[in-house]
Amino acid sequence: MSHDALGDEPKPNDELKSSERGVVTDSPEEPAVSTLSTDAMVSTLSAVVPLSADATLSAVVPRPVLSWKPSYVFLIAVTVVNLVLDIGTKQWIKRYFDASHAARAMRKIEVIPKYVNLIFATNKGGAWGILQGEQESLRRPFFLVVSVAAIVFILSLYRKLTPEQRALRWGLPLVLGGALGNLVDRIVYGWVIDFIDCYAVVGADEKHWPTFNVADIAICIGVGLMAIDMFTTRESKAAVVVSDSAAPVTTRVVPEHLDAAGAPSPTNFDN
Repeated sequence: MSHDALGDEPKPNDELKSSERGVVTDSPEEPAVSTLSTDAMVSTLSAVVPLSADATLSAVVPRPVLSWKPSYVFLIAVTVVNLVLDIGTKQWIKRYFDASHAARAMRKIEVIPKYVNLIFATNKGGAWGILQGEQESLRRPFFLVVSVAAIVFILSLYRKLTPEQRALRWGLPLVLGGALGNLVDRIVYGWVIDFIDCYAVVGADEKHWPTFNVADIAICIGVGLMAIDMFTTRESKAAVVVSDSAAPVTTRVVPEHLDAAGAPSPTNFDN
């Protein structure tokens, strides 16, 4: 009886089907090389370790990580708008009250009677008049150095922003614009123009809050947003830790005829 009748030799069609299955065995000395597609690899892995479709796919085919960078156009736009509003209101109030030094101190614009007035005031110190009584040779260089250091710090912090830090994305340009507005005054005049006077009448006395300007308002709002970002970032990190610790642990039961890797156990074949 011939070998063809016994079916010992593979037919050409059988060779084609074998190659289509992705297994090449040309030489008995060389190990079989698998050319399975990605889908076949995912199916094989899912059969050995039952996982969800997304987890299995991410384990086999890593997803690309998209880099995100904060927009410097947004930083410049918010800073410039803030700076223009601050310098514009200061110049307007200075021209309005610039008739004479004697009349300037007595004039005011009532915005809300008994609560808010617009006046012209000069602040040689910092917030709430800090260091206002110090010498010019000490006070002016100190505030210039502090302002420049704050600007550098804000710019370095902005470039490290993440997409989730929306409050900080608004807070930093607001603080930057306010710092630049007061810095311009210190360079040009040696002092800062303040004009918003908030007060309250208590009995026969008037209790005044320290006079401020648009730059001070922007700085206060920006610092508040920075504080909000600090607390929300902590809460989000704590939530991630809790969710990770509360994640269910899945246990895979391996049949007796398979080992831990999912391959047939040789000891079971001996039995």
